[in-house]
Amino acid sequence: MDPLSQALSLLNTEHSFFAGVKASGPWAVRFPPPPGIKFHAVLQGACWLAIDGVQGWREVRAGDSYLITCAHAYTLASHPGVAPLDGPAVFQSARNNMLALGAADEFFLVGGRFDFSDDLSLLLGSLPPLAMLDRSTPEAEVLQWSLKRLGQEMSQPTAGTALVVQNLAHLMLVQFLRLYLASDAPVAAGWLRALSDAALRPAVEAVHAGPQKRWTVEALAGCAGMSRSTFAQRFKQAMGMGPLQYVLRWRMLLAARDLRRDDRTVSSIAERLGYDSDSAFSSAFKRVMSCSPSRYREQQQSAG
Repeated sequence: MDPLSQALSLLNTEHSFFAGVKASGPWAVRFPPPPGIKFHAVLQGACWLAIDGVQGWREVRAGDSYLITCAHAYTLASHPGVAPLDGPAVFQSARNNMLALGAADEFFLVGGRFDFSDDLSLLLGSLPPLAMLDRSTPEAEVLQWSLKRLGQEMSQPTAGTALVVQNLAHLMLVQFLRLYLASDAPVAAGWLRALSDAALRPAVEAVHAGPQKRWTVEALAGCAGMSRSTFAQRFKQAMGMGPLQYVLRWRMLLAARDLRRDDRTVSSIAERLGYDSDSAFSSAFKRVMSCSPSRYREQQQSAG
């Protein structure tokens, strides 16, 4: 499995949510900070988007799609001057997760919320608060079939619609991230920036393929075909952390996934990730996740 697929497999898909908004006339809705990443695509018409902490309003037209990656409240409106309704309150009147405002024949937006485990932000934190794919870019055209199909399913639900919508929305999230990496859009230091660096990608792939190995900077530099010093500097500039620090964090992300999903013992997880003792593994886990493996499992079970 490639690194992007591996990282997105850590999505907490049990807590994803998908909905749509159809509107006409003057309208505005304000939503609280999303707990995960929010994906929106405009299928018809246009609206204005404002995100707390992001300067100004942004017009979004049919064919545009975007991710809201920050935990900030945001507003969708037909015009910036319209007083907004409370999103959670107004969505109580939605049918089949489709909110209708006015005659609902001028504007159509579909979207999904993807809840991540807290630790996955270590990998996707390099995205800007608002990541846009403009309709005029070749990358945006690739999403059009999926977007139209998603809109049809949500507008005219039939047997199996919930599963189709969920799978289409996840497909679009993967495709969006893939296309965003291929575009000229800005990406801050972090996992996605490192993955977009063709020279560094073999090293990242090697870590993902063998997280249990006793990696050294020299070995990873060899995977990238660079000298140790050049690789270490380039990796840190792109990833925002050193190569071995990334190895540690990736191991702990895998450990966290196993602790959430499986009944494996802490000892078996430690052994699978290359640790010789439970104490060494527990110490590394606590350093990254701020709690012991056992405590983390208890917290996840309580939250579930």
